[in-house]
Amino acid sequence: MKLAVVLQHEDFEGPARIGDLLAARGYALDVRAVHRGDAVPERMSAEDLLVVMGGSMGVGDAERVEYAFLDAELRLLRHRVEDDAPVLGICLGAQLLAHAAGARVYPMIDERTGARVLEVGWAPIRFHDPGSDDALAGVPPEAHVLHWHGDTFDLPAGARPLASSAICENQAFRLKRRLFGLQFHCEVDADHVDVFLRGDADYVVRANGPDGVERLRRDTARHVEEAGRLADLLLGNIVRTMARS
Repeated sequence: MKLAVVLQHEDFEGPARIGDLLAARGYALDVRAVHRGDAVPERMSAEDLLVVMGGSMGVGDAERVEYAFLDAELRLLRHRVEDDAPVLGICLGAQLLAHAAGARVYPMIDERTGARVLEVGWAPIRFHDPGSDDALAGVPPEAHVLHWHGDTFDLPAGARPLASSAICENQAFRLKRRLFGLQFHCEVDADHVDVFLRGDADYVVRANGPDGVERLRRDTARHVEEAGRLADLLLGNIVRTMARS
């Protein structure tokens, strides 16, 4: 049976729709809750899939003892990049993949004020020339997705940009043939968003003010159905592409 290893960093940020899609396509799921002590594999078969989920920590925390799993993930990801072995990184996972491939990861800053920028909530992304990459086959030029981050990254050398938002240039990329990073969260449905809010409401308030949670709930009702259709298409394209030898 085909295997997909999922590295999870928070109780509230599981594989969600990604896990459902992989199971439906015949993958056995090995979900590792690394923040709870599950081991990060040292190496994996080049044909197995690696999915690296989001988390409240950042690439800059990899040297901290309590986040030692991040350093182990970076070592694994460097091997995956060398082998062009299939990886899908979501949010923090995309940042870790970019960093493992030699790119800089850093906080988003408003150049006018010097203040931190947090991109949290539903906002549109623009896909770059959707017809030019099989991972983007059939996707619309623009779509609303869920954002939940304050860091961004430069593109790794040789990577192809796939999407941007108004305040974050690098929202998605493809490296070599089978390595993908998505800064946004396309894996969630309405129930998963509610789990995010229960687990990380303070971050929403910090980003969007005291009414941020309620506004995000309203925006979820408005956008989640469309986002689900996009996710099924985009994730299906990516998994199909990653599975090619």
